[in-house]
Amino acid sequence: MTREEAYKILRRPLITEKSTDLKEEYNKITFVVDKRANKIQIRKAVELIFNVSVIDVRTMNFKGKKVRMGRFSGKLPNWKKAIVTLKPGQKVEFFEGV
Repeated sequence: MTREEAYKILRRPLITEKSTDLKEEYNKITFVVDKRANKIQIRKAVELIFNVSVIDVRTMNFKGKKVRMGRFSGKLPNWKKAIVTLKPGQKVEFFEGV
């Protein structure tokens, strides 16, 4: 796997209150990933990009919400979330010191 492929799999980090608590307490980081990516590809992408050891990967699929703008209705796209557990003592810095 190349770095370019890894960046296509990991779309962006998911920064929420819950994901911040998971990062601080259990050393787990959360990403929005490509819908077609499997756990093995996600593990390799995280290890390649951030140079860390991954213990576990959990994934969840989410349906897009229905939205309305006046009389026009539509739907947001479906998406996939991955929670990655890192080895103790390792961490990934996103917005530290900002």
